[in-house]
Formats: sequence, structure tokens, C-alpha cells
Amino acid sequence: QVQLVESGGGLVQAGESLGLSCAASGSIFRSNTMAWYRQAPGKQRELVATITTDGFTRYADSVKGRFTISRDNAKNTVYLQMNSAKPEDTAVYYCNKRYAGEYNYWGQGTQVTVSS
Repeated sequence: QVQLVESGGGLVQAGESLGLSCAASGSIFRSNTMAWYRQAPGKQRELVATITTDGFTRYADSVKGRFTISRDNAKNTVYLQMNSAKPEDTAVYYCNKRYAGEYNYWGQGTQVTVSS
């Protein structure tokens, strides 16, 4: 069964930290580069960070130096640590495999709101 369950979102003030988690089914997680995406109101979904199966990471310029993506291959879980949050980080955050498109399965996401 395909499953993606994001959690950990909430309301924080600018400059604070927040940690997100995503539990994925093995069919999605195993052997795939995983990614966090976000979608702000009125905007398209954008790629935030990726992590390969052996831990190589890449970040969007807008979050580089503030966000950290990690994964636990034994738990089929990917994480996103958000530090020094900014109001422009406000969005619904989703995890999925890299290159997931609109026709792939997506979870419900988790809302992150950063107040100024």
C-alpha cells in the first residue's frame, strides 16, 4: 500500500525552529532519492530539499544553510529540520520521491506557518 504521512507542522515565529517527519511506505522510500516539497497559497509546488539513499543532500537556494534533510532507512522516514524560519517559509510541506509529478500519489501534507 502506498503511503506518505507528513507530520510536525505548526505555527512558529520568525527565527524559530520546527522539525517535520514523513513516514513513507517501502515502495516509495526504498531505492529512491527522497524530497521535501512545499506549496504556498496561490503558488506552484516547489522543491525544497532532496536526499539520496546514501545521504547526499541538496537544497533550494532559499533554504540553504537553514534547513536540513535527513532520512532513516530502517524506519522508511525522512525528516526536515527547519531553523531560522522566515515568513516566506509558510506553506504546506509534502514529502515524496524526487521527480514525483502530479499523477503520483501525494500525502495530505503538513501546514507550516511562520509569523513575523
